[in-house]
Amino acid sequence: MSAADEQVNAELSAEERAQIDQWLARFPDDPAGRQSAVIPALHAVQHHCGGWLPRARMDAVADYLGMAPARVYEVATFYGMFDVKPVGRHKVNICTNISCMLRGADEIVEHVEKKLGISLGETTPDGRITLKREEECLAACAGAPMMLVDEAYYTDLTPEKIDRILDDLE
Repeated sequence: MSAADEQVNAELSAEERAQIDQWLARFPDDPAGRQSAVIPALHAVQHHCGGWLPRARMDAVADYLGMAPARVYEVATFYGMFDVKPVGRHKVNICTNISCMLRGADEIVEHVEKKLGISLGETTPDGRITLKREEECLAACAGAPMMLVDEAYYTDLTPEKIDRILDDLE
């Protein structure tokens, strides 16, 4: 267990359990149905853990849903929307799929890396922004090039537009 994990409460909060229970009500009340709520459960926990999923909290999700912890880890590490290491207060994902690439995604990545002084997968020294690894597709091809900042889509990017977006992040 990492030092960051040790500082995290291993129990789900009442609010997290309530959110998970709302999702559980949508699925059959059997083991497979309970496991169907793993993605929204991880979203709820990640939101309450400052944007990442400590192992102790993933264990708590597994226990609450009646799943093997390894199954929860598989989900958390498979999907790019989940982080299993501490991240900055804001997450920036830049789409580099073909539509965005043809409209300058490589230059966008280069601009953001230069502006922030970090590379893909790194966090600014002040903990403000994590520049996530390149995204294969963020489903906004008509607005290419685009990026996702936290949960907000930004399309038709230019260096100037990016600078305004990033400068406005606290």
